[in-house]
Amino acid sequence: MARKVTTKRKLIVTAIAWTLGILIFFPILWTFLTSFKSEADAIASPPQFLFFHWTTENYAEVQSRSNYLSHFMNSVIISFGSTLIGLIIAIPAAWAMAFSPTKRTKDVLMWMLSTKMMPPVGALIPIYLMFRNSGLLDTRTGLVVVLTLINLPIIVWMLYTYFKEIPGEILEAARMDGASLMKEIVYVLTPMAVPGIASTLLLNIILAWNEAFWTLNLTASKAAPLTAFIASYSSPEGLFYAKLSAASTMAIAPILILGWFSQKQLVRGLTFGAVK
Repeated sequence: MARKVTTKRKLIVTAIAWTLGILIFFPILWTFLTSFKSEADAIASPPQFLFFHWTTENYAEVQSRSNYLSHFMNSVIISFGSTLIGLIIAIPAAWAMAFSPTKRTKDVLMWMLSTKMMPPVGALIPIYLMFRNSGLLDTRTGLVVVLTLINLPIIVWMLYTYFKEIPGEILEAARMDGASLMKEIVYVLTPMAVPGIASTLLLNIILAWNEAFWTLNLTASKAAPLTAFIASYSSPEGLFYAKLSAASTMAIAPILILGWFSQKQLVRGLTFGAVK
């Protein structure tokens, strides 16, 4: 028998949820508001929330100083490219671990996950030297390779979790009907796991889009994505908060819009297999 939820409990839970939501969203809102302030208003004390002189000169100056579209295209190519390549590699790997496990499968999964625990700076020098010697510094190809390898453990783990929820009998029936291994993965497994694959795709695009350490250390100008675009507004002369906020708003707006329109698919994928 389901426990009855009282009105008081609903109000408390709703108030807590709204409070947490406002706390999480407030830095984004403050960045957005600051982007429309002058530099003087941006550092005013006490801070001005809504009642200030609104201006769009920061956006005009950011666009005139930097090639936003070039940085934007670099971010799109790097984030989508690394995620798609990661999925191509991870789907067969997750299939093997979910439906043809060995006694070492769990160990391999834990080893893959443990690689995420190593500080990135620990691998910076060897990767930098390899990229320098192979001509991959400041190239989109180099960043796609690095971000694919960095996010691959997460992609494999997520797909493995989703695939484990799919009954193995369905795949066995496909084999009995004469389906090859490739057809089994492409035409049977993948369509059944679309919600999980979609959520994995979206989450890893966000991770790649927000990656700053590798993009700042392995690029200079040609392949610099939006993270480098933001960092360029921290100058030796000091922080220009209004212009930095305008650059940050321009950098995060595309991924926020993507997340907003795909939130239903994202939630569906994250809850895939949670209810029997």
